Amino acid sequence: MQLPRNPVNTLVQRSLRPQQRGAPVTRRDVVLAVVICAVQTAMALTASPAGGRFPTVLGWALLTCSGALLVFRRRAPWLTILGILVCVGPYHAQDFSHLAAVPAALIGLYSMAVAGPPLRSLVTLCTIVGFMVTVMSSTGRTHELSDMLRSSGWIVVCVLFGETVRIHRDYLAAVVERAERAERTREEEAARRVAQERLRIARDLHDLLAHSITLIGVQTSVAAHVLVADPERLDREAVAKALEGISDTCRGARAELRTTLEVLRAGDAEGMEPLPGLSGLPDLARAACDAGAHVELSVSDSAHVLAPAPAVGAAAYRIVQEALTNAVRHAGASVCVRARVEAAGGALRVSVVDDGGGAAPADEREGTSSPGGFGIAGMRERARSVGGSLEAGPRAPRPGFAVTALLPARPSAAAPASAAVPREALS
Repeated sequence: MQLPRNPVNTLVQRSLRPQQRGAPVTRRDVVLAVVICAVQTAMALTASPAGGRFPTVLGWALLTCSGALLVFRRRAPWLTILGILVCVGPYHAQDFSHLAAVPAALIGLYSMAVAGPPLRSLVTLCTIVGFMVTVMSSTGRTHELSDMLRSSGWIVVCVLFGETVRIHRDYLAAVVERAERAERTREEEAARRVAQERLRIARDLHDLLAHSITLIGVQTSVAAHVLVADPERLDREAVAKALEGISDTCRGARAELRTTLEVLRAGDAEGMEPLPGLSGLPDLARAACDAGAHVELSVSDSAHVLAPAPAVGAAAYRIVQEALTNAVRHAGASVCVRARVEAAGGALRVSVVDDGGGAAPADEREGTSSPGGFGIAGMRERARSVGGSLEAGPRAPRPGFAVTALLPARPSAAAPASAAVPREALS
């Protein structure tokens, strides 16, 4: 079972395993070993005869070797303390100056405790003390046992001090690691939000431009047909109506485009126009009718009573907009479209069905004729962004195309609406 990510639990995990070995020998380690050798030599030279006899050549060799082994105290701490014990054991057995061999042993124990893990330090400490008691008891020196136990307190103090330093270092490392992980998480979250915002803006621009340009193209074709069909009997009213429709479409597209680009410029939603929703569907139907299509729009009272969230209403608006655009583009301006929005079991059901218009096969709208099209894929992304689903396909065996979306009344927690991000992050 993995513990939650916080400094205390990370510290516990670090305490359950030894630190990494293989640290290189540094100049500081060499200097420390030389200093300890010098200190032990001075202590042996100035020691009183009551503390042990003067070392012989073998004693000096063991004493110097115990201090020199401290060079490896960080690279292999446990092997270092083992080597020191191998040297000081015969040294004490020869009754040489006992205090002279103490500094190397204490520093070796401290280094081992700092390296961890604590269980090994505890076992080593108990083994050393137990070995000393056993040796002194077996040699008949029980009268010195109490003095030995008192002096072994320094060993315990060194080990406990090393453990304290290790715990402090591990805690600091855990705090730094948690801070770095939090920074990486913030960067990943910012990158995810940027990607979501870019995708949202791309969908908005696609829906807006595709719808507006399609309607402008159809209305321009109507005006051109009126002008060319019978120039002498020019239907000025029809031309004016077509041009007025183009003007209205351009104004609406410009307003929506300005609202969308405000996200890039300001980075927040304050002062922006509200998201399009169910109240904007009649304008979509009216614009499509002005282009020549026959649109039957039905928004049930239950849909208004349901009061969907702004993100859900915007998704429904964009889905109807893209479905009307596809119908006019692929089926022709004379297409008949039935759009219905109603409540269905606590969700919003959006249905857009056309009769095909006899201009293009319905399967072309799946992208077979235009591999680079994003209309249906964009509608599916719209539905998924609020936790809903969408189905689109031909109305086999009848002609035409059908788009059906089921959107929850509130955006799903697993798919929240994208939040605006700073302009600098999107650049």
